Amino acid sequence: MGWAHSFRMSQGVRAGREWTRERLETLPWAAAEPDTVDAVVLAVSELITNAHIHAHSDAHLVLTWDGDCLHVSVHDEDPTLPRQREPEPGEVSGRGVAIVRTLADEWAMRCQRHGKTVTACFRPADPEGAGAC
Repeated sequence: MGWAHSFRMSQGVRAGREWTRERLETLPWAAAEPDTVDAVVLAVSELITNAHIHAHSDAHLVLTWDGDCLHVSVHDEDPTLPRQREPEPGEVSGRGVAIVRTLADEWAMRCQRHGKTVTACFRPADPEGAGAC
């Protein structure tokens, strides 16, 4: 099961967060795992922000649920891979990659002919949603 949507720079990041949350609510485990849903939404927010600010590009988001892992992929048009760096104290940016790396169970970056894709994998503890009321 999967969804895809492009978020133009003019739309801002909020549209990506709202769109993602709406899609996640259809998954069987979402109601029982609000922390996982929040982690995915935060990661999407960081990845779209990076595409807009650093790549000066629209963000192309793909969510894919394979029954075990929710794959969150964001593609932008800049082939430069993000670098992990230590932000200065008081600096308000520079933490997006670290946030995604911390929240996701796995993550990867891949250069492509026309840009790059950053993918994060989130594995809910109860993918069947059996613990849901």
